[in-house]
Amino acid sequence: NIFFKVFSVSIKHFLTLDSLSRSDLESIIDRALELKNEVKNGNFEATLNNRVLGMIFEKSSTRTRVSFETGMAQLGGHAIYLAPTGSQIGRGEPLQDTARVLSKMVDCIMFRTFEHERLKQFANYSDVPVINGLSDSFHPCQLLADLLTYKEARGSIENKKVVWFGDGNNMCQSYINAARIFNFQLVVSCPEEFTPDSKILKFSKENTSLEHDPFKAVNGADLVVTDVWASMGQENTQENRREKFKKYQVNSEVMSQAKNNALFMHCLPAHRGEEVTEEILEGPQSMVWEEAGNRLHSQKALLEFLLI
Repeated sequence: NIFFKVFSVSIKHFLTLDSLSRSDLESIIDRALELKNEVKNGNFEATLNNRVLGMIFEKSSTRTRVSFETGMAQLGGHAIYLAPTGSQIGRGEPLQDTARVLSKMVDCIMFRTFEHERLKQFANYSDVPVINGLSDSFHPCQLLADLLTYKEARGSIENKKVVWFGDGNNMCQSYINAARIFNFQLVVSCPEEFTPDSKILKFSKENTSLEHDPFKAVNGADLVVTDVWASMGQENTQENRREKFKKYQVNSEVMSQAKNNALFMHCLPAHRGEEVTEEILEGPQSMVWEEAGNRLHSQKALLEFLLI
């Protein structure tokens, strides 16, 4: 069916940062700043009046669920939460069937899942935009919030030095994409056996480097970022990871090697005393609470971009 092929190609998905151009991403961040000011002033414009967002969660969530639900409400729309045990997808319905059915009833779908291939498969069968609410490989919605947070605090991130401490996980790999798109230098500091995907690293080799010595890595950094040492689904490796990652903890000694005005970010939830100390998490360089709140505004701007 030629019409179906043409129609499906025109759908804008947000599966990774690379789903959109730099100019599109920058316009979303700029719009997020406007929306944030509207919230501060109590001015809510119903730009998505009567639009519906379907949200499928195969992993637990606090910030992703609340920010998308609140965002749709503030924009005049509605969000439907589907847990694995509360939908047919959790009882064995094929992914493509769920995608085809849901996309005939809602205007956009946010999918939080495990393997990134599941997300891509779902998007291939969806008639409406699909947003990656987190997969094992990428977390682009969090990067929108992080980029918004940095721009608010320091301006353009271009040509800045960003250091990632810890596992080469979905957040790290999204930062690798961001470094290439926004032209900043990213240094990934982690144990050798926990480096990011080699293909993703190679694609961004001009903007990303590995440095296993944390003190060499953080020297002169503008932004320091970390995440939990064991992500969802890796809890059984917690003790092993704690031993291997302990020298990559973000603490005052590490931060003293960064620039004096360097910022600290963490996507949360944080394990105080493991990947970051209480002193840094609650200190003056920490942007984590503003960063978390910015999930709301950046995702509202993303929803508008995809649906208007």
